Formats: sequence, C-alpha cells, structure tokens
Amino acid sequence: MGPWLLPLSAAALLASCAVMSSAPDRQSGAAPALAAAATGATPATVDLMLDGRATRADFYVPAVPTDTAVILAHGFLRSRATMAGHARRLAQAGVLAVAPDLPYLVDSRDNARVLAQLAAELRTGTHAPAVQRIVMVGFSAGGLSALLASGSEGVVGYVGLDPFDRPGHVGRDFARTLLVPAALLRGPPSACNAFSVAAPWARALPRIEIDRLFESATHCDFEDPSDWICRMACGGPDPQRQQAIAAELLRIVRGWLPAPGRQ
Repeated sequence: MGPWLLPLSAAALLASCAVMSSAPDRQSGAAPALAAAATGATPATVDLMLDGRATRADFYVPAVPTDTAVILAHGFLRSRATMAGHARRLAQAGVLAVAPDLPYLVDSRDNARVLAQLAAELRTGTHAPAVQRIVMVGFSAGGLSALLASGSEGVVGYVGLDPFDRPGHVGRDFARTLLVPAALLRGPPSACNAFSVAAPWARALPRIEIDRLFESATHCDFEDPSDWICRMACGGPDPQRQQAIAAELLRIVRGWLPAPGRQ
C-alpha cells in the first residue's frame, strides 16, 4: 500500500461518526444571517451553491467593518465545525472568517473549484460586504484544496496546516507556480499526514515565508476544535500545542492582512 492511502484509512475512521456543528440559524439570504452574527463569537450559517453543489458556510463577522477575509478549509471527511476555533480568533482580530463545508469527498481539485468560487463571491459581495484581499487556509486535504485555489484573483496569501498532497504530487507541481506569499505549519511525519508528503512544497513555493515544524504535534493539533474521533485515529490534540499553532496562524494572517488603521 502506498503511503498516501494511510491517511485515507484514518480519515475513514474520522468519518465513522460525522462531526456535527452546533448549528446557528441557517439563512438562505446572507443579509439577515450576517446581521445576527456578533463580533465573531457566534457565526451566521449561510446556504450556498458552489460548483453546482449545495453546501453551507459559517461566517464569523468582525466587530469593525473590513475588506479582508480568510477562507478556512477543513480536512478530509471533517466539517466546518473543526475550523471554528481558528475562525473565531481571526474574526476577533478583525478579519471576516469563512469556514465552508467542502462538498466533494475525494478529489481536492474539485474542492479547490469550490473555494475559488467562494473567494470570487466574497469579492463581489454576494454574501457579505465585498472584500478585496483574501488569505486561503487549509488543514490536511483541505490544505491541498486551499493551495490549488490560492491562484484565484484577490488571494494574497496561503497557509497550509499539516497539509496533504495527492500521490501524483499535484500540490507540489502547483506550488511552483504560486506567486503569493505562503506559509506551512507542519507536524512530524505520521500516517495521518502521509508521512509529510507535502514537505517538498517548502522547496517548490517561490514565495515561501515560513516552513515551521511543530516537532511534538499530532495531526489533530492543527484543527480547532478537534475531537475523540481524531484522537483515536491520529493522536490526541494538546491545548498548549493547539494554542501555539493558532497563535502562529494569527500572526501570519495579520502580517498579510493588517488590522484597520494599520494598512
């Protein structure tokens, strides 16, 4: 068995019990939903149609209007709920944070089209006041989808959270062409990150700014919150490690998307 199949086995275990978000009220119209969202703590959930697939996204709205956004892509067979902690912190720091459910199960290239369309709709103000600059963030297989969508207009940076690559190294090949700043936050080799299959991205990315290895981290430390399903498959998350990863993510995003008044 090729090493890239090992994270799929772990992900199948992760999917054995679906991760359910404690869902806020869903809205088919964005304006009422976003009006109900308060300072990034409670998201507004919006029904979307992306790449011909019905899905949902949680919008974490900052207290002060902004023209910046972060799109957070979850891991394989996970859900937007596992990006909620990152999204809340980013919104509280003044960035619109959007965590969608990725509707395709297998091919990260399909989910990349979803993320690219979402970015375009954020720029045109389809679901919230229009933004000008977007950072793509993705965990595990979502890290590959986010990378492939980072060439989209308006995207000014990419962060991979212990990302995964496909057997044919689709991500590495695309990374060579990416012209925006990039950062990789990685754990040590394990079955759940396909034994650091995405590590070569650091050499391929023309504008890599950070390639940081969290030596004692598990794969689950890079999503927030994680759960017992991930712990059983990939090793338990540790609050201190999660805090360190979250702080580094926030620092990177804030460097690319300065707070209002500092631009």
